[in-house]
Parts: sequence; structure tokens; C-alpha cells
Amino acid sequence: MRKICTGCRDGIDFEIPFAMAFQPIVDTTTGLPFAYEALIRGTAGEGAYSVLSQVTEANRYSFDQACRVKAIETAMAAGIMAGDARLSINFLPNAVYSPLACIQLTMRTAQSVGLPIDRLIFEFTENEQMGSPEHVASIIDTYKQIGFAVAIDDFGSGHSGLDRFVRFAPDEIKLDMALVRDIDTDPRRRAIVRSIAAMCRELDTLVIAEGIETEAEAAALIELGVRYHQGYWYARPALEALPSIRAA
Repeated sequence: MRKICTGCRDGIDFEIPFAMAFQPIVDTTTGLPFAYEALIRGTAGEGAYSVLSQVTEANRYSFDQACRVKAIETAMAAGIMAGDARLSINFLPNAVYSPLACIQLTMRTAQSVGLPIDRLIFEFTENEQMGSPEHVASIIDTYKQIGFAVAIDDFGSGHSGLDRFVRFAPDEIKLDMALVRDIDTDPRRRAIVRSIAAMCRELDTLVIAEGIETEAEAAALIELGVRYHQGYWYARPALEALPSIRAA
């Protein structure tokens, strides 16, 4: 029997302590943050695996709900409303049994702290195991109707990326870091990313490159038409804070 989707604070508790770190997604035309991605960490800053390794089938739903609440509340406490940046939250499609019901806690939390829902982006990874693509499509459609943006993370890392791009019509895609690494010296990577960027311009889909570690990678991506960047070159994730962005 499935749990009623009444939210973490109404009787569904995720008992494993965790924290949120934030890393900016930078608009390279302005040097300002387009969004901050919320990243799972241990309470003392331990890596995501220290928490994710404890997520099971039994607690996946409560974990997904708790992450949304923690991301919103922590970002607000860190000062995200001081600018125009959005908040990008990773979610687990397999933890959502009813798109409209399971989003209620998220919406109540955003409303209670004063975060407009059009400032929220929900990411899911291309590598996420999905029991039903139709179910994921219904989640995305519901989120879009509410006013959220939806992004496919790690785009280009799996065999079904283009199929999911067509089926789900995301607002954004995040290029897998394997396509970004050494793109300044690799003509094959440049050709692939150039084609993806052109396709997304035609379809009005925003492209974000993640995992950027060098100035040369950043420059090559800008030349290829990728405007939005994320990676250590710009800022490392900061625990419960919005980190400063490296000046151009």
C-alpha cells in the first residue's frame, strides 16, 4: 500500500541527517548566476554518496520529499532572493507516484518561505532507471503546467538521450561532463556539442555545460554557442551557502 502524499512534516520522515550545498550555473553573457543547483551532502560536508548510499526502496519517497524541502529552505536562508537566480533541484522520478499529489509539499514549502514557483527547476538524470517513460512524461507535463522548468541532467551519457529529449521535451539539458572534458583540444567533442547546441537553439531548449574545470574549456564552449556554464572553474559547491563566482 502506497503512502499518502502528505509530506515529510505530516508524518513521512526521512531520518538520515543531510545538508545541501549549492553550485552556481553561470550566464556567461553577464557573469551572473542563472541558477544554483542544490547538491546533497552530509551534515559536515561529506560527499553525496554518504547519504545516497542509505537511500532504499523503503525510504526513497521520503528522501525525495525531504530533499525538496531542505533545498528550498536552505537556499532561502542563504539569500537566493537577493538576485534573480533560480533554484535547481534534483528529483527521483521513481519516487513520484502521483505528480500532482507529490508536488504539494514542495509548493507549500515554496509559498511559506516566499520563493516564486517559476524560480524552480527540477532536474532528473538521463541515467535514471525508469519503470515507465509514460509516467515520467506525466510528471514533466504536470510540472510544466504548474510553472516549473524541467531539465535532463547528464545529457549525452546514456544510450537513450535523444529518445528522451524527443519524448519529454525538456526546457533545459545539461551536457554530461564527459562531453565537456578537454573540449578545447578534442574535435570530436566540439563537433558533437556544436550539433547539440544548434539543435537546442532551433527547439528553444536551454543548454548548460557542467563539469567545466579550465578556462580553455569555458572559452571553447562559448565559441560553440553554449551560454550557461557550471563547474569548478567558476565556483566549487559551498555548504549551505551561495558561493561567489570567479570573475571573468
